[in-house]
Amino acid sequence: MKWQVIKFDGKASGDIELDDAVFNVEAKKESLAEVVRWQLARRQAGTHAVKCRGDINRTKKKLYRQKGTGGARHGARTANIFVGGGVVFGPTPRCHCFKVNKKVRKLALKTLLSIKMKENNIVICEDFDLKEAKVKSLLSSLDKLKLSSALFVDSSLECENLKKACSNLHNVSLLPAIGFNVYDGLRYEKIVFTRKAVINIQERLMGKAS
Repeated sequence: MKWQVIKFDGKASGDIELDDAVFNVEAKKESLAEVVRWQLARRQAGTHAVKCRGDINRTKKKLYRQKGTGGARHGARTANIFVGGGVVFGPTPRCHCFKVNKKVRKLALKTLLSIKMKENNIVICEDFDLKEAKVKSLLSSLDKLKLSSALFVDSSLECENLKKACSNLHNVSLLPAIGFNVYDGLRYEKIVFTRKAVINIQERLMGKAS
């Protein structure tokens, strides 16, 4: 299919041919949920830990004799029933990652792009030509493009002015084409690509990238 390409000031700049196998596939929303869970799991540090009985710095000597005291029978003070004792079945450092097949990850990206395309939430620019690295200039461009929440995707993050301006706004973000992902794509209403970024993503999802 053909899609209009515009300049960063909102003026028309020709068309681009989009592959239906990437931007017009049957939506598989379950793949979106699986990949988002996979991404968030990979972000977890997994460094949570507690002290078990063997880690408590206390004497291991038995408190008092087993019988004849009239009290409960106890061993060391490191037992979990005492204040300052060890924790039973507490969290230990581990990796939260799980496997998601590459085919599923590609399908999720295609589903995201197809849904955004049907909702008319994809914008393709010739380039991100922001003259000044200022929020005021970026807000002016966003107003011309009629964008309020947008994820900008560039081919190689060469647009330093846009990168600096985006860092001061919560409703916009900038990613390289190689880093385009499902989670960030769902966080923003619109996805704004450069022409080169669209070509790179299409080649990656169709297995043509070198």
